[in-house]
Amino acid sequence: MAKDNKFDKVINLKNRKARFEFEFIDTYVAGMVLKGTEIKSIRESKVSLTESFCLFLDGELYVRQLHIAPYSMAASYNHVAIRDRKLLLSKRELEKLETKSQEKGLTIIPVRIFINDRGMAKMEIALGRGKKSHDKRQDLKEKDAKREIQRMAFD
Repeated sequence: MAKDNKFDKVINLKNRKARFEFEFIDTYVAGMVLKGTEIKSIRESKVSLTESFCLFLDGELYVRQLHIAPYSMAASYNHVAIRDRKLLLSKRELEKLETKSQEKGLTIIPVRIFINDRGMAKMEIALGRGKKSHDKRQDLKEKDAKREIQRMAFD
């Protein structure tokens, strides 16, 4: 009889708004420093990435405005829903990101949160440039054209 693994449930929470608003230049996978009940809320998929962004404070990368809902089963030792959370990257990656993020128009955006095979919560972040409105319209036109081609192929 196979033993159930507590990490079998696939957690893959995406920031769909980020793909529409930004053009991604480079992506990284970073670890997150979390409190005890935060990982339990992430496993329940109670996370909102839409308003979050990354910034450097004292040479370290933090994610701000990431909303992780309080864990429902916790009594008095629950976490604060919105706080700055430290992201873990190598020193070389941090230096590269910090120099690139200081360029005009570039920002660091959280793209998705997932749980790896070892049960650790990871965040995929991207260095991105904001899209103009005509770029967004072009993306929508391309998406509609692909959808039409798919419909024609199945009919």
